[in-house]
Amino acid sequence: MRFAPLLLALGLTGSACAASSEAGKSETQASETHIPDAALTVAAQLREQALADGTGWRVVESLTTEIGPRLAGSEADARAVAWAQAKFKALGFDKVWLEPVTFPKWERRSESAAIVGKHPQPLTVTALGGSPAGTVEAEIVRFPDLAALEAAPEGSLGGKIAFVDYQMKAARDGSDYRNGGAIRSRGPSAAIRKGAIAFLMRSAGTDNHRVAHTGITRFDDGLTPVPAASLTIPDADQLARLLARGPVRVRLALDCGWDGEYTSQNVIGEITGREKPDEVVLIGAHLDSWDLGTGAIDDGAGIGITMAAGHLIGKLKHAPRRSIRVVAFANEEQGLHGGKAYAEKHIGAIGKHQIAAESDFGAGRIYAFNTGAPAHARKATEQIAQALAPLGIEYAPGQGGAGPDISPFAAKGLAWAWLAQDGSDYFHLHHNADDTLDKIDPQALAQNVAAYTVFAYLAAEADGDFGSALKADPAASE
Repeated sequence: MRFAPLLLALGLTGSACAASSEAGKSETQASETHIPDAALTVAAQLREQALADGTGWRVVESLTTEIGPRLAGSEADARAVAWAQAKFKALGFDKVWLEPVTFPKWERRSESAAIVGKHPQPLTVTALGGSPAGTVEAEIVRFPDLAALEAAPEGSLGGKIAFVDYQMKAARDGSDYRNGGAIRSRGPSAAIRKGAIAFLMRSAGTDNHRVAHTGITRFDDGLTPVPAASLTIPDADQLARLLARGPVRVRLALDCGWDGEYTSQNVIGEITGREKPDEVVLIGAHLDSWDLGTGAIDDGAGIGITMAAGHLIGKLKHAPRRSIRVVAFANEEQGLHGGKAYAEKHIGAIGKHQIAAESDFGAGRIYAFNTGAPAHARKATEQIAQALAPLGIEYAPGQGGAGPDISPFAAKGLAWAWLAQDGSDYFHLHHNADDTLDKIDPQALAQNVAAYTVFAYLAAEADGDFGSALKADPAASE
């Protein structure tokens, strides 16, 4: 999933992600990067072709229909890797290869919950990724937000279940996910510190359907993990109404947990450049998904968008100056494992990476564009923005940041681009069973494909660079 709030939490947006010019030319020494007029003419043609092309839709339809949900480490993970290899080849990428990514494997087997006692009834829940198995029955203690839980007296939740009942607010940029996501990632550890034997949360979502939202959680070192799950939003409301009537007991039963290690793959396809084939413009998305829906919005759409963009550029009579590299990243959902592996493997070639962008915020229309490039590449950024303007995309200087899987490399100095998607309804579907193909608007998807095609082609054709260079290691200067 891609959005600025997540990266703010990681400390990787804005100027923190901007590519440093250390180990290369200083901004005052660098010549101004610009895009030739001939490339702008071709980009205008590509833009119109992409709007009328259905490749992006066909790719995401194929992935979600033939593979379906793709939980990292599952049997479907391996099928998705084989699917991506075959799809890259079918789309005309002249180089296709795999790079291994190893990570802990988490499995979901079963889950249930119910109110017991005076008002018995079932609750619809889903285990948070990383939760251990366990069955508990205890009284619920409600907190309106994470801060209230963290402020609870030590030991006050002994033998009880913590319930954080925060309702996320919808926004075009998904900004309130900084709160909902923090509850999921930090709430269980906070509950354990207060003595809780289990953790429940209102789903980090903005819908009102009876579908629970999953997502990865973490347990701080030194703590014994407890069962952790999210409630659907209607069930959270029901629980809150019953709590207003008096004490409520809940029985929570989860069968899930970690089961060794698994090695998946980053799947990479490349359109070879005509003049500078060893320099690449990187675009990508993550191949894995959670297991409740079919991973259409998160992130089958991104796979379709970026594969289609590479495919359309590859169909040109003349290849772009630099290579177009599309990466289908492994296991983003459980900790950016594919992005971290890619950055580690390619750190020595950071200067050969012209710029990178990731599609991981659904399939809503792109409304804004920016890059983290330094001053000498501002003109090129503005030229790309002008080429994107007919798509309804505004230039947004000073805004944006690297996508999730791009962020580990961007933190080291990789130049990033930001193509902001409208996420007003993204968190209706995020990590839940409603994340299915029918939620994608084919015309909005085509607009995304057009934007990524124009961006990638023009970045590859630029005279000059966008500032990718390895940042100095702060520890080395101490």
